[in-house]
Amino acid sequence: MRRAREILRYRFEQGLGHKSIAVRVGAAETLRRAAIAELSWPLGDDISDAVLEAALYKAAGTKTGHRRSPEPDWTQVHRELKRKHMTLQILWDEYISRYPEGYRYSRFCDLYRGWAMKLPVTMRQDHAAGDKLFVDYAGDTVTVVVDRLSGKTRQAHLFVAVLGASSLSYAQARWSETLPDWIECHILALEFFGGAPALLVPDNAKVAIIKACHFDPQVNRTYCGMAAHYGSAVLPTRPQAKVEAAVRIVERWLLGRLRHRIFYSLAEVNAAIGQLLHDLNDKRVLRRVGATRRQLFEELDRPALRPLPVERYVFAEWRIRRAGLDYHVEIERHYYSVPYRFAREQVEARITANTIEIFHKGERIAAHRRSSGNGKHTTIPDHMPSAHRRFADWTIERIQREASAMGPDVALLCERILADRPHPEQGFRACLGIIRLNKSFGRDRVNAACGRALEIGARTYGSVRSILDNHLDRTAASNGAAPHEPIHHANIRGPRYYH
Repeated sequence: MRRAREILRYRFEQGLGHKSIAVRVGAAETLRRAAIAELSWPLGDDISDAVLEAALYKAAGTKTGHRRSPEPDWTQVHRELKRKHMTLQILWDEYISRYPEGYRYSRFCDLYRGWAMKLPVTMRQDHAAGDKLFVDYAGDTVTVVVDRLSGKTRQAHLFVAVLGASSLSYAQARWSETLPDWIECHILALEFFGGAPALLVPDNAKVAIIKACHFDPQVNRTYCGMAAHYGSAVLPTRPQAKVEAAVRIVERWLLGRLRHRIFYSLAEVNAAIGQLLHDLNDKRVLRRVGATRRQLFEELDRPALRPLPVERYVFAEWRIRRAGLDYHVEIERHYYSVPYRFAREQVEARITANTIEIFHKGERIAAHRRSSGNGKHTTIPDHMPSAHRRFADWTIERIQREASAMGPDVALLCERILADRPHPEQGFRACLGIIRLNKSFGRDRVNAACGRALEIGARTYGSVRSILDNHLDRTAASNGAAPHEPIHHANIRGPRYYH
């Protein structure tokens, strides 16, 4: 209103004409409105800027007559805007699809804002090229029908990544927000952009930030390792920071348009997201710069991004473990050896899909090929003390060979002991004990004791030792039943039935 007061002063106080005033500040429309409002100079002290504005522009926005284009239902528009991820752009797209001859987008927005008497508040952010990549999960999910017969559904989570300078956007639907999905989405996003930024800027998501702190947040070690692999660093941001503002645009563009669609697989969701991202990045022009996100990316971000390494990052988790007395570390129900001098020490395990690496105070002390969680042990001979190493030389084949040398009954008993155990290794000690009885009792007595144990169904080392200690190996076992003549009857099956 300062300009309007200046125009009125030039006209009524200095007596300048329209052209002279127009040369200075431009006046025609303001003077016309002042004449209609019957304003004169000087203005009274009771006329504030608000009163002056109301007098000059009280008729603004009112038009008479019938509108040539179909009028949207502004009440419905206003109600739809209260939904999450909804914008005037989406509602105008739906309106123009029904009425191709309707209002253009700018007029549509003007009419709505005039109806609602409200203007949006926006904030501009400037980002250096190739500097920051904003990442976050969308607040809402996408419903996927996983069973068409029962109608069972599952929620897909939307990962979003946006480059700061060009606003080039990437999104991926995943079944969960766990660490493996979080890391995999980052890898796919960096491959989509064709390079790595200087900083990864996540919100304080629990999957990425172990402990949120404004001054010194603790970032997940796997996340830091992934960022370091691509030459980037992690810069956590506080809640409600510009990361949410940057990501929210993509959330609205995607989720608002997907709200009426029914999906039957995660692949269908990602295919629809890919098409919408193509429209957002390559077709939609940013009005403030007159270019698409893709054009800005090629001009600004791509030259500044770091090239991707030759090898793709391999997902690895870190866990703190303590080596047991047997110098083995338990990981996923399997036991991996470390050098015996680290028994009872606290160690760190780096776990990938194929390997297990174990570190002690930053030094790698062991590396193994990952095995399934079957409760077994993976032991490297060099990790064992010399006494244990001699014991480890015994294998199933060697036990069978030594048992056969002592006699057929010893071999048969050891074979059955190994077969009875859930894992053959569990019968090692019993078989070794039986074989070593040879030193105290001799080969013949041990073989006879094993034969007696087989007759009575005893298949333990303790049973064989008890037979030898009590000299039962020299006593023939009772057959338990007197011989008798075979019974012949029509209802009794004879040996011919089985041959």
